[in-house]
Amino acid sequence: MMYSATMDNDTKDVCRLFMKSPFELFIDSDSKLTLHGLKQYYVKLDDSQKIKRLVELLDSLDFNQVIIFVSKTKYAQKLQEVINQEGFPSIASHGDLKQEQRIKIYNDFKEAKYRIMISTDLFGRGIDIEKINIVINFHMPDQADQYLHRVGRAGRFGTKGLTISFISNEDDQKILDEVQSRFEVKVEELPA
Repeated sequence: MMYSATMDNDTKDVCRLFMKSPFELFIDSDSKLTLHGLKQYYVKLDDSQKIKRLVELLDSLDFNQVIIFVSKTKYAQKLQEVINQEGFPSIASHGDLKQEQRIKIYNDFKEAKYRIMISTDLFGRGIDIEKINIVINFHMPDQADQYLHRVGRAGRFGTKGLTISFISNEDDQKILDEVQSRFEVKVEELPA
C-alpha cells in the first residue's frame, strides 16, 4: 500500500498503524515534464497563409496519419472541405457531431480508412492511435497543457513523431514560449 506525501501528519500516522509495509513516494514538484521522441517545430505566418502552407506540408511530408487541431467547430468543418478539394481525403471530428458519429469517425480513422483527421480539442487527449506520426496545430491551443495533450498523439508506442505549430499572433507566441519553458523543450523554426 502507498500513501501520498501530501497527506497531513495525523493522516500519515493513522495510515502507518493500519498498513503493512507502507512507503512514501515523493515527487519533486519542481521537476519539469519533457516530451521525448517528438521533433517539434513552428512556422510563423499570417492567418491568411495557413491553408496554403498546410497543403504544402501535406504534399511534402511523409506520413502515416496526421491529426490537425483547430480551435473551433466551424474551422474543422471548413478546413475539411478545403483539404478534400485539394485532393487530400480527410474526416473532421468536433463537438457538434452526435456521439455515434464521433465514434464512427474515430473508428474509421483508427482503422486507417482516412489518413488525415481535422479535430477540435475533442481528440486532444485520450486517444491512442499507433499510426499517427504527425500533429499539426493549425491553431495553437489556449493553454500549454493542452499543447502537451495534442502533440502527445504523435509518436506513441515508442515511435518517433513530428509536430508543427502555426504561430500567427502574440497569443500563439506566448503559448509556445510557455511550452518551451515548462516542458524543457526547444521548439525550432521548421527548416525549408
